[in-house]
Amino acid sequence: MITVHIDRDDCILCGACWTDCPDVFEEGPDEGLSQIVPSYQTDGDPGAGAVPDNLQDCVQEAADGCPVEIIHVELEE
Repeated sequence: MITVHIDRDDCILCGACWTDCPDVFEEGPDEGLSQIVPSYQTDGDPGAGAVPDNLQDCVQEAADGCPVEIIHVELEE
C-alpha cells in the first residue's frame, strides 16, 4: 500500500492532481480543494489515504506535477 497525504489548506485549486491521476484524486465537492477519492480515504479524511501499489506511478506523477508540492507519498513495506 501507498500512504498519501494532501496539505489541503495549501491547495491552489489548479486541478493538476486529478487530471494526472483521476483514479486517486478529485475536486472536493464543497470547496473545490483537491481530495483523495472516498474509496481510498483513511477514516473519511479527504486529505489522507491508502492507495494500492498498482497506482504508484499515477500517484507519484500527480505528486511530482503539483505546482505547490502539497502531495506527499510514502511507500509502505
